[in-house]
Amino acid sequence: QVQLVESGGGLVQPGGSLRLSCAASGFTLDDYAIGWFRQAPVKEREGVSCISGLDDSTYYVDSVKGRFTISRDNAKSTVYLQMNGLKPEDTAVYYCAADRSTVAVGRLVAGTLGPSAHSTLEVWGQGTLVTVSS
Repeated sequence: QVQLVESGGGLVQPGGSLRLSCAASGFTLDDYAIGWFRQAPVKEREGVSCISGLDDSTYYVDSVKGRFTISRDNAKSTVYLQMNGLKPEDTAVYYCAADRSTVAVGRLVAGTLGPSAHSTLEVWGQGTLVTVSS
């Protein structure tokens, strides 16, 4: 069964750190671009970061730039999102998604294509909750 499983979410105080993992099963991530998305309560799902399936180039939305780092370990078929300097506004359910098109993932993360197009990505995880609160 082809699936992505996120883990690593939890409750953290403002300024703290978490590392999210996105593990693939049923397929290998080598040729896939991976995007991280998040959805806060009563808000639309939005892009956070992505990593290319071609050359491991990365992209971050402005709100997380300098605080979040995306990386991949193809041997483990896992992509990570290291989140430092967390803020209450980072509270959300975080999802990862995989697609063989780096362009498609990039457009969705950057917001060039809206949330209605998210379903076009090949594989989505079930999400992991991150809560930033004192």
